[in-house]
Amino acid sequence: MGRYVIRRLLQFIPTVLGTMFLLHYLTSLAIQFSGNPVRALFGDRTPPPALLQAITQRLGYDDPCLDQKGNPCLGLFADRLQNIFFSFDFGINLRQREVTELVADAMPYTLRLVVIAIVFETIVGIAAGVLAGLRGGSFADYLVKISTVFLISVPIFVLGVVVREFVGVKFGNVLRDQDWIPELIADGVFSPVFKSDYPWASLVIPGLVLGAISLATTARLTRTSIMENIRADYVRTARAKGLANKRVVGVHTLRNSLIPVITYLGVDIGGLMGGAVVTETIFNVPGIGRLVTQAARTGEASVVVGVVTMLALVFLIANLLVDILYAVLDPRIRYE
Repeated sequence: MGRYVIRRLLQFIPTVLGTMFLLHYLTSLAIQFSGNPVRALFGDRTPPPALLQAITQRLGYDDPCLDQKGNPCLGLFADRLQNIFFSFDFGINLRQREVTELVADAMPYTLRLVVIAIVFETIVGIAAGVLAGLRGGSFADYLVKISTVFLISVPIFVLGVVVREFVGVKFGNVLRDQDWIPELIADGVFSPVFKSDYPWASLVIPGLVLGAISLATTARLTRTSIMENIRADYVRTARAKGLANKRVVGVHTLRNSLIPVITYLGVDIGGLMGGAVVTETIFNVPGIGRLVTQAARTGEASVVVGVVTMLALVFLIANLLVDILYAVLDPRIRYE
C-alpha cells in the first residue's frame, strides 16, 4: 500500500503542472488579446502612465511576453511555479490582496455547501438506490427511476432558480408571516439567499440544489449495483447458510455494491467544489465558485490559476482516498 500511495503522489506532479500550464496559457492569451487588466481599475478615467506602470509591475503584468499574441510566456510560468511551490506565494489580485487570503475567506462557505450536498446525496441517494434495487419492478423502484431521470434532465441553473423563487421566496414568505415559526427556519433555512447570521441554515437549500443531480446518479448507481450483486453466487450461498436477511443485504450485498458508488462520490467531491459556481451565484454565496467567476471576468490570472490549482489538488487527493478505501470495502483488492 505504501508504494502504491507514493506512486500516486508522484503522478500528481504532471497532472498539477499540466493543469497549471493550461490555465496559465489561457489567462495569458486573455491578457494578450484584451489588454492590460489593470486599466479596469480606473474605469473611464485615464491613469497617469507612471501610476499605471507601477501597478502593472506590482501585479506582475509587465512581462513583455504579454504584449505578444500567442506567446506561452514560459518564463512567467516558471516564475509562477517557483513562487507557488517554493514560497507558497499564489500572487495578488487587482486590489492587491493575497490570493491565499481570498481563498481562506471564501473556502469555508464552499466547504459547508459541499458537506451539505455530500451528506444529502450519500444518505438519500444510497437509501433510495437500495430500496429500488431490492424491490425491482415495484412502485418504489419506478418512483426512484422516474424522479432520478427528472433530476438529471433539469439543468442546475433552472433547478436553482425555481427552488429559490418558489421555496425561498414564496413559501419562505408564508413561513415568515407566521409568528410561531422559529427565525432559524423562516429566515435561515428558507432564506432565498445566503445570510451571514445563519451560516449553516441558509446553506441548506443551496446544498440540496447542488447535490440534487449527484443524488440522482448515486441512487441509480446503487440500484444497478444492488440488482447485479443480489443475484451473485456468494449472496445465494449466504442465504443458503441461513443468515439473516439484514446481514445478507447489509454485509454481503451492500458492501460490494458500494464500490462504484464510492468511486463516484470521491470524484464528485472535486466536481461539487468546481460546480458550485452556478449555485453560489444563484443564492449569492460568497464561496470559491463566485471568487473564480469574478476573477475570470476581471482578468485576474493569479486568482484563477491559484484557486483552480488548489481545487485540482483537492480532486486528486479525494481520488487517492477513494482508491485506498477500496481495500477496506473489498479485501480482495490489493495494491502490492
